[in-house]
Amino acid sequence: MKRIGGRWIDQWEPEDQRFWDSGGRRVATRNLWFSIFAEHLGFSVWTLWSVMVLFMGPEYGLSAADKFLLVSTPTVIGALIRIPYTFAPAKFGGRNWTIFSAGLLLVPTILAAVVMQPGTSLGTFMLVAALGGVGGGNFASSMANINAFFPERSKGWALGLNAGGGNLGVAAIQVIGLVVISTAGAGAPRIILYIYMPLLIVAAVGALLFMDNLGTMSGDTKALREVVKDPQSWVMSFLYIGTFGSFIGYSFAFGLVLQNQFGRTPLQAASLTFLGPLVGSLIRPVGGWLADRIGGAKVTLWTFLALAVGTSVTILASNLKSLPLFVVGFISLFVFSGLGNGSTYKMIPAIFRARAQSAIEAGAGEKATLLRARRLSGALIGLAGAVGALGGVFINLAFRESFMTARTGIPAFVAFLVFYGVCFVVTWVVYLRKPSAATTGEPVLAKV
Repeated sequence: MKRIGGRWIDQWEPEDQRFWDSGGRRVATRNLWFSIFAEHLGFSVWTLWSVMVLFMGPEYGLSAADKFLLVSTPTVIGALIRIPYTFAPAKFGGRNWTIFSAGLLLVPTILAAVVMQPGTSLGTFMLVAALGGVGGGNFASSMANINAFFPERSKGWALGLNAGGGNLGVAAIQVIGLVVISTAGAGAPRIILYIYMPLLIVAAVGALLFMDNLGTMSGDTKALREVVKDPQSWVMSFLYIGTFGSFIGYSFAFGLVLQNQFGRTPLQAASLTFLGPLVGSLIRPVGGWLADRIGGAKVTLWTFLALAVGTSVTILASNLKSLPLFVVGFISLFVFSGLGNGSTYKMIPAIFRARAQSAIEAGAGEKATLLRARRLSGALIGLAGAVGALGGVFINLAFRESFMTARTGIPAFVAFLVFYGVCFVVTWVVYLRKPSAATTGEPVLAKV
C-alpha cells in the first residue's frame, strides 16, 4: 500500500488477494477494532436517555407519554444525522472523523450531567437528548469507513462485527445503569455520565494514534445522488426499518414498557432491559456470517417471519398478563432483529457487487467498476442506516399513542406484526422470486 503522508493511505485494493495477505488485512483489522470502540460509545450516548428515564421518579413530574416522547427525540436526530455522517469519512478521512465525532460526544454527556435533576423542564431534557442524537451518526460513518477497508468476501462478517460491537453500547450503558441503581440508588444518575466522559477521550486518542484515512474515499460527493435514484436503495432502506428500526426502538422502549404495562420498579426494569440489546448485538455478526454463506435475502426473509412470531408472543403475554412470557417474547424480538441487521447490511454491498460483476462481464474496466460499487454501497449504507433508524422513532411514538389511548402496548404490537408481514412479502417478491431478465432486467439480484 502507498501512503501519502500522515495517516493517509493512497492505494487500497482489498479485492487483490496478494495485497490483502501482504498487509491489507492487518491494517483493516486494526482500523476495525478502534472503529468498533468509538461506535460502541456513540451508541451508548445515543441511547443514554433510555437509561436516564429509569431514574426519573414522580418528583420529575413527567408522565409515561412524556418519557416516550423524550426517548424518541435522540432517535430522530440520530437518524437524520446519519446521512451527512456517511460522507464524512470520504471528505475528512475515517481516522480524522472518528477523532472529531468521539470528542463531540462529550458535549451531550456533560450537558446531561448538568440538567439531570428534578425541576428541569421537559423541553430542556428534550434539547439535551436531541444533542445526544449525534451518537447515532457514528454508526453511519463507521460502517461506511469499514465498508471501504474490507473485500467483498469478508464484508458480511466485518460489517456485522463492527455494527454488533457498536450495538453493544446500548446494552453496556443499560448494564451500567443497573449497577448504579442497585448500588447508589435512583438518585445518582450522574455516576453513569462520569464513567463515559473519560472513555470518550480514550476513544478519540485511540483513533488519533492507530487509525488510518483512505485516500481512495476522498472526493466522493455524487454517490448519494446516484443511490437515491435507485429503487433497490429504497427497498433496502424499508427492510432496514424492520430490522434496525426494531432493535433501536425496542432498546429505548423496553424499560418504559415494563414499568407501565407490568408495574416494574426502576430497579426491576433495569435488571431486564439490558438483556435484549445484549443478545441482539452479540448475534448481529452471526446474521452477517449466515448471509455470507447462504445469502442475505434468505436470512432476512426468515428473520421477518421470526419477528412476526415473537410479536405474536408479546401480544399473547400481554393479554395473559404474563411477565415471564412477555420478557421471552420481547427478547426474541432483539434476537431476530439482530440477525436481520447483519443480513440486510450484507445485502447492500452484495447488490452492487453483483451489478459490478455483470458490468465487468459486459466489458467494463474491473478496477473502476469495483471501486464504484464500493462507493455506492457505502452511500447506501448511510441512507439505509438513516431511514432504518427512523423506525425506532415510529416504535416509540406507537407505544406512546398506545399507552395514552389503551393503557397497554397491545395496539402497538399489532401494528408491528402487520409491518413485519409486509417486510416478509417485500423481501420475497424483490429478492427471492425466480428472477426474469425480461421483467426485472437484473436477474443477478436473486443471488444477494
